Amino acid sequence: MIKLYDYPQCPFCRKVRITLFEKGIHYERIVIDLKKKEQKKEEFLRLNPYGKVPVLVDNGAVIYESSIINEYLDEKYPNPPLMPSTPEQRARARILIDFCESHFHVPWFNIYAELNFKSEGERNLELIEKSKKELEVHLQRLNTELEGRPYLLGDFTLADISFIPRIALFDTLGIKVPSELKNVVGWIERLQSRPSYSSLEL
Repeated sequence: MIKLYDYPQCPFCRKVRITLFEKGIHYERIVIDLKKKEQKKEEFLRLNPYGKVPVLVDNGAVIYESSIINEYLDEKYPNPPLMPSTPEQRARARILIDFCESHFHVPWFNIYAELNFKSEGERNLELIEKSKKELEVHLQRLNTELEGRPYLLGDFTLADISFIPRIALFDTLGIKVPSELKNVVGWIERLQSRPSYSSLEL
């Protein structure tokens, strides 16, 4: 059976759990407590020398880095497919995944960290507002990407999955989607209607 070394609140772990859910793959879940620094213990570092979750173990194969895990799962367990069929569209999916992880995640995590890791008096309110404005710019780009499409590449893919863990906490973090970004609003509603979205532990 597949094993997933996981931390419940980690967005990178959440996106792997969504992929496993979408594919109907049963797995054993092993929670690594990041607060206790269990990811830095020698036993775990033998699995992932980076000392990060998630880590997936499948019949002895050890896979880490969430985007690599998700592509591995899609290649090894191809039904339902979560990557496009053409090289051009697969490249586009990877561009959008990178956009999520390298750009969208940064202001999102700034807000998350300020609200979750600091007391009310310690929070950098200027950083929170600046990050919300940066996210709005990113949402405008997504609105353009979604023009005429139900999902980022037409069909539901790993690109959409990458955004779900961040979107799922928008309300909690006080992040508003401008109503004029109708494509994004509709996309989020479609994501929220998927059983995999409802399966998240928030």
